[in-house]
Amino acid sequence: MDLPCARPQWRPWAPAEPAGSPVASEEQLDLLSTLDLRQEMPPPRMSKNFLSLLLQVLSVLLSLVGDALVIVYREVCSIRFLLTVVSLLSLFLAALWWELLYLVPPLENEPKEMLTLSEYHERVHSQGQQLQQLQAELDKLHKEVSSVRAANSERVAKIVFQRLNEDFVRKPDYALSSVGATIDLEKTSHDYEDANTAYFWNRFSFWNYARPPTVILEPDVFPGNCWAFEGDQGQVVIRLPGRVQLSDITLQHPPPSVAHTGGANSAPRDFAVYGLQVDDETEVFLGKFTFDVEKSEIQTFHLQNDPPAAFPKVKIQILSNWGHPRFTCLYRVRAHGMRTSEGAGDSATGEPH
Repeated sequence: MDLPCARPQWRPWAPAEPAGSPVASEEQLDLLSTLDLRQEMPPPRMSKNFLSLLLQVLSVLLSLVGDALVIVYREVCSIRFLLTVVSLLSLFLAALWWELLYLVPPLENEPKEMLTLSEYHERVHSQGQQLQQLQAELDKLHKEVSSVRAANSERVAKIVFQRLNEDFVRKPDYALSSVGATIDLEKTSHDYEDANTAYFWNRFSFWNYARPPTVILEPDVFPGNCWAFEGDQGQVVIRLPGRVQLSDITLQHPPPSVAHTGGANSAPRDFAVYGLQVDDETEVFLGKFTFDVEKSEIQTFHLQNDPPAAFPKVKIQILSNWGHPRFTCLYRVRAHGMRTSEGAGDSATGEPH
């Protein structure tokens, strides 16, 4: 690098001094010192602004290089991922091709299998139609049976109930209207009639809603089909179909579980049985008993008829009920024993009927 030339120092003109003079020697020394200083002067320093600019350029270059390296790394990773996917897809296609070649039956068997499937389809279709026809017939039969059952349910229930009762007691009943038994209304208590209800039915339907005492001679003992008399004390006299040596009396009343009122407080409780002769004046006491509503609905009581006597009538006298304040209900009364021959005396022995 060329050093800058120092400006010459101008001095006022003075006559030259002769060589060797003290003045000339001092000037030479000053000039030499100036030349030495110029040769030893250090090179100029670079400015701070230039250095900062250089650092900024270097930092930008480094950031660009880093971004380039990141982009290259991502590209390499994406290429690896693509290679992995391609490898897996190749394996899948190879397995599928192997399955198609070795597991699927040959094409020459396809028409036979398709024909078999069509035959199966036709068979299933025909069987489905048969099942539909059978279902329609079953529905028709079900409707017919339901209609017959609804029409005859009450009649069948009565017959079954009657048969069950007969099998349960297993004794002949002489207090049955079908064998000739009747009610002596003159010696029987009056029917119970609610004033308001009786007025309504007698006015608009001309029909007595109260059941007569003859219902106790019928096997129909459905809830509500009973003879009711007023209060808790009353009596009923039954004409037997002949002279009968009485041995037992059976009373029947529905259990509390089937009663419409939720209980059996209208059922008879304490009662007495009397045998009546032809003149109706002679009464023979045959026993006092209690009907327990907590037990069976059919209860048979053995009479105290010893020595045995035959009677044309029997009287059932109710002494109390199970708590109903207005009326007492009798559903069925049965008289058991032995019927005597016509014209036989009171103590005559007869044959069972």
